[in-house]
Amino acid sequence: MKICFATHNENKLREINEIISDYDIVGLNEIGCTEEIPETGTTLSENSKIKADFVTANYSISCFADDTGLEVEALNGEPGVYSARYAGNERDNLANINLLLKKLETHSNKSARFRTMITLNLEGETYQFEGIVNGAIVSELKGEKGFGYDPIFIPEGYNRTFAEMSSEEKNAISHRGRAVAKLVQFLENKA
Repeated sequence: MKICFATHNENKLREINEIISDYDIVGLNEIGCTEEIPETGTTLSENSKIKADFVTANYSISCFADDTGLEVEALNGEPGVYSARYAGNERDNLANINLLLKKLETHSNKSARFRTMITLNLEGETYQFEGIVNGAIVSELKGEKGFGYDPIFIPEGYNRTFAEMSSEEKNAISHRGRAVAKLVQFLENKA
C-alpha cells in the first residue's frame, strides 16, 4: 500500500522509512507537492490534521502527517507547537537551540518532553496517534546525529542525547517512533 507522509523533511522521511518497512511511504516531493503547507493550528494535533487534510484533498492519496514539539516544563511548554520556528521562520536548528538555552539559563528545572501527533487519513476516515518521550535539556550540544533539538535532549533513563544515539536506538524510544508504532499497529489491524 502506498501512503504519503506529508513532509518535505528528508530526515523525517528517512526516519519513518527505517521504522515502517512493510509500506511504500512517499514524501510530498514524490507526489508532486512542492508547496509549503501552512501550519496555522495552535496545537500539534491541529497542525498534523491540517497537513494530512491538505494532501488528501489535493492529491487523492492516503496520507499521514505529523507535528512534533519540544515542551520544556520551566518555560510553560515552550517552544511546543512553535518548535521548528522558535527563533524565526527560517527554521534554523542552531538558532532555535541557542534561544532555548538562553531562556533556560536562569532555571534549574531542565525537564522536557518531545511529543508527536500523527493524523492519518485513510479510506475516508481520520485517526490520530500520539507519542511522548520524557527527558531533560542539557546546556551544551552533544552528538552529531539526528536533527532539531536532538543534541540537547537526553531521554529519561539514558545518559546520552538523541544526537549521540544511532538512528535505530533513537527510533526505538523516540516520540516519533512511539507514535509511528501506534500507526503501524493500527494499519496492521486494518489489513
